[in-house]
Amino acid sequence: MKTWYITGGTPGGFGMAYANAALEAGDRVVLTTRRPAELSDWAARHPERALVLPVDVTDTRQVQESVAEAESRFGGIDVLVNNAGRGWYGSVEGMSDADVRRTFELNFFSVLAVTRAVLPGMRRRGGGSIINMSSVAGLVGVPGFGIYTAAKFAIEGLTEVLRQEVEPFGIRVLAVEPGAFRTRAYSGFADEPIDEHLTDYQPMLAAVRAAMIEQDGRQPGDPDRGARAVVAAIDQDVLPKRLVLGGAGYDAVAGHLDAMIAELRGQEAIARGADFPRSTGAAVRTGGDVPAG
Repeated sequence: MKTWYITGGTPGGFGMAYANAALEAGDRVVLTTRRPAELSDWAARHPERALVLPVDVTDTRQVQESVAEAESRFGGIDVLVNNAGRGWYGSVEGMSDADVRRTFELNFFSVLAVTRAVLPGMRRRGGGSIINMSSVAGLVGVPGFGIYTAAKFAIEGLTEVLRQEVEPFGIRVLAVEPGAFRTRAYSGFADEPIDEHLTDYQPMLAAVRAAMIEQDGRQPGDPDRGARAVVAAIDQDVLPKRLVLGGAGYDAVAGHLDAMIAELRGQEAIARGADFPRSTGAAVRTGGDVPAG
């Protein structure tokens, strides 16, 4: 029986989908949320194996206290799911500084804070799994969501290095990249007007907003199926490094990577031509201006 610590618990979201999938597998769940009253009935149905904690993941003190409570209640955290996050739309040039910073606070710095709070216990116990919820936007840039895309790209980089650093301690790390899933993620766009002062980007932003409103409740991805796929991956002997979820997301990522490889191959001569010329007997220079040997 594993203990899961999952951030971002909201009805109809990926956090709840993960929690239900973990319970179905016979595990225990600690689910954090900013609005615990929404989950009181759910928690009451699983009194022995579910714990709901009120946590604002952008508050490091609350994060640390909740991790300590989870470890005290269930003896340790086996699986961390960094799920809390949200995308605000806006142009790269015109989004307000405040919105840029809150985007990174929620989508990047909170992930870092939760991971740092959970890792000491995993290292002491010699194992664990960390699931970082990235996005297809963490691999393929999305116009109108440039800052959100940047935060998810940062999650991808963090996950890549974290995986290598904690592997010696028996800790595994997975990046999950969902496409459009039928959660409540799109439900707030109807109430968010375009408030950028740069009029040049407003037609693009109006189209983005209209598309999000139109897709709300019609996204092809099923969060329950997606969560079960990740739970199944955790049970594999070899955890994949990343897992793209959703058919449209898979197509977008595959097409993007194919185009990147083709472009990279076409630039091979340019790339190699930027090195110092190699000649017999000449010293090879590495690390900037420091001669090798």
